[in-house]
Amino acid sequence: MTDKIAKVILSAFLAAIVLTGGVWAGVGEQPGERFEIKPEDLPEPYATKSVAKFPGRVERGDHELTVADGFVINVFAEGMTNPRSFAIAPNGDVFVSEPRGRRAPAGEGNKITVLRDEDGDGVADVRATFADGFDLPQGMAFIEGALLVADIKGVWRLAYEVGALSATSRQRLTPENALGEKTGSHWQRNLATDPDGQHMYVSVGSTGNIIEDPVPHATVQRFKLDGSGQTTFASGLRNPSALAIYPGTSDLYTVVNERDGMGDELVPDYLTRISDGQFFGWPYAYTGGRPQPDFADKRPDLVAQTDMPDVLFAAHSAPVGLTFYTGDQFPEAYRGQAFVSLHGSWNRSSPTGFKVVLVRFKNGRPAGGYENFVTGWLTGGADKPESWGRPAGLAVASDGSLLIADDSGGTVWRVTYTGE
Repeated sequence: MTDKIAKVILSAFLAAIVLTGGVWAGVGEQPGERFEIKPEDLPEPYATKSVAKFPGRVERGDHELTVADGFVINVFAEGMTNPRSFAIAPNGDVFVSEPRGRRAPAGEGNKITVLRDEDGDGVADVRATFADGFDLPQGMAFIEGALLVADIKGVWRLAYEVGALSATSRQRLTPENALGEKTGSHWQRNLATDPDGQHMYVSVGSTGNIIEDPVPHATVQRFKLDGSGQTTFASGLRNPSALAIYPGTSDLYTVVNERDGMGDELVPDYLTRISDGQFFGWPYAYTGGRPQPDFADKRPDLVAQTDMPDVLFAAHSAPVGLTFYTGDQFPEAYRGQAFVSLHGSWNRSSPTGFKVVLVRFKNGRPAGGYENFVTGWLTGGADKPESWGRPAGLAVASDGSLLIADDSGGTVWRVTYTGE
């Protein structure tokens, strides 16, 4: 059999893959593999036991990432402290949030770092601390004359002039406790600005797995850009971990980490468009109104109101990064498509995630399913999986490359298209 024929057969096989149950482990996955999880194929709650199986942490060493055909990947910056999310400045500087992670040295992290590629070789050669002293900073967005930063205490306005490497002033915009009084394990506060130029959205996770939690937890909050006028935009979102506006519209999308403890295949994480007043189930229901045992009878009215998400990911994949491709360095077919980072599971008998996937859109809406784009962070065998990194935040740089924050590995990766 020739290599060409083998590739054709493999491509046809991958195109036919549909994920309907617990048959896929993350170890050994390749770019191009396609997955589609259908609600009707989900098992009953507790069909399998919940297990704690976090892949062992290993150093990068000689491990390499694998990218979709025609693309290459390189290290843009390394030696960082838990890089989580990005904002791209008007001059192309890359701003990175570095909340203090579990493995961070004492005194490191909880800052915003600026990376600059002065010579255009695809590697950052300038690094500076723009601002520090935050409490787990995550979401960022540029507006005229300022950088907005969301941490667990609120949204902050940092004065910014194009090309500046340090902030000259800082102002808290949101009222005290506007983003919740506590964090639990879901500390991320993500941020997106509305194209109307008047509002911003901030995601707030729940404080537990399956509990009744007061607003603003498990919601997306909407504010005026000055921090006033707070309203609950969407709710029932256990841990909304990234926010992004679909290009050329005001459509707001999020990716959500769903609940644990219900088995290997429950509950699917997801990507979805959210609109004002929508409810997505947590904690009373999941995946379009399926009742949560021991909770559904508390609020049958909300179970009935639960909306179905647009795209389901394998349960426990942990989507934490989302961006839409708006550059012109990738082929035309990638414009307006979504990239999602799946941070990786810790409680699934066969680990999943640890990769960046592509969610294709058609006519401004998800077309169904998702496919691998960057893989390789998960290694070892099914019996003893290991990981040397975990993808987190995503952004399209000013040159059209795709940036990937690897918080576990302390690295920012850069994907470009060569056609080779």
